Amino acid sequence: MRRKVIAGNWKMNMLPNEAMNFINELAPIVKDTKHEVILCVPYIDLFYTLLHAQGTNIKIGAQNMHWEKSGAYTGEISGEMLKAIGVEYVIIGHSERRRYFAETDETVNKKVKAALSYGLKPIICVGETLEQREAGKAIETIQMQTEKALKDVPAEQLDKLIVAYEPIWAIGTGKTATAEEANEAIVSIRQEISKIYGQDVAQRVIIQYGGSVKSTNAKELFTMSDIDGGLVGGASLKADEFSKIVNYEK
Repeated sequence: MRRKVIAGNWKMNMLPNEAMNFINELAPIVKDTKHEVILCVPYIDLFYTLLHAQGTNIKIGAQNMHWEKSGAYTGEISGEMLKAIGVEYVIIGHSERRRYFAETDETVNKKVKAALSYGLKPIICVGETLEQREAGKAIETIQMQTEKALKDVPAEQLDKLIVAYEPIWAIGTGKTATAEEANEAIVSIRQEISKIYGQDVAQRVIIQYGGSVKSTNAKELFTMSDIDGGLVGGASLKADEFSKIVNYEK
């Protein structure tokens, strides 16, 4: 039985004092959940949230990393640096990174392998544009992205990563894939993983849905057969709303 993982992606939001106040508010209202709770925060918030989340069931993740260990990469952060301060998760290949910062399937793959080599757990984002969906290429696109992201990743490492299906047309737009559409896409991702690694491995991989997830649709999405939680954007910036998503069964 796969666990549910609910991760918040704060993007470029929250000053350190706001981040610490958020954890103070969130921790007591999610402390009894059986699901895994992650907050992926801006770099400047990492140290503060890691300290503040101690003694809680909240895990802390970063939103990006470089694939090299060190070097002349001004403005970048390595996986070794994240691991050194206790970060556990890192988002890789978010569509905003692909769109605004020239992220490619190849750099995503490099980052995935680097993250795993440092003991970090990558949350790998895949998803189609509206144009690709309307052209009937949604499944082809996300399967190809999945294949390229996992290139040369050993089967035994797949238990240490998460795939997040985020249809680009649903991110921050208020539009959401129906629960059936989201589940169908995630089933296709699992099929692609099965093709590469076999059915047993594919059935163990955590695959989230992301794209305008909120408290009003979380239960419908997360109770589908293949959706293992969510990567939550805007709704993760309010502790009360995010807690309702985490506690979607109540």
